[in-house]
Amino acid sequence: MKIALINENSQAAKNAVIFNALKKVADAHGFEVVNYGMYSAESPSLTYVQNGILAATLLNSGACDYVITGCGTGEGAMLALNSFPGVICGHVATPLDAYTFAQINDGNAISIPFALGFGWGGDLNLEYIFEKLFCEPSGQGYPRERAVPEQTNKKILDGVRAAAFKPLTEIIPSLDKDLVKGAYAGEKFQEYFFRDAKDEKIVAMVKDMLK
Repeated sequence: MKIALINENSQAAKNAVIFNALKKVADAHGFEVVNYGMYSAESPSLTYVQNGILAATLLNSGACDYVITGCGTGEGAMLALNSFPGVICGHVATPLDAYTFAQINDGNAISIPFALGFGWGGDLNLEYIFEKLFCEPSGQGYPRERAVPEQTNKKILDGVRAAAFKPLTEIIPSLDKDLVKGAYAGEKFQEYFFRDAKDEKIVAMVKDMLK
């Protein structure tokens, strides 16, 4: 599994702490973490709306399999990511949130409230969140006797979302170009994205948006 980490401007200073906690858990599972920044307050700025654009581009293109993101409260980033097709993002503040989201909702992104309760031991809480998020294959249901109806509901949700959204290649070009270019402005974005993306139509769209 390839996991992308994305931070927005208000929480850029925590990037290294988040990355280290995530990488420790990912390494234990043989997963790869790709850090898209922001790496510091001096990095090209990302708003939580741009986190959504970037996450959707990465997930829909196959450049990554999972996105870890967030903002001060975690709410804005969650809403932004869920505004796009191909993304199911949960709001995760605790290890229990992480486990139940993975097992019941079987999404591909989480948004963490990095400014809430992030004091002493904040790095440990992150590590425990990532441990519970990836401790088992997702979508198995919780409790297990509820697995069948939960999996059925997930398929229904997938169908509703498929009907509700246009393709990403129609959505992104309809947005403000400067907003999109800002989402793609990270120091490592082009290096990582063009190396890992698999969908040729989305790759072509990104190249066009960067002109």
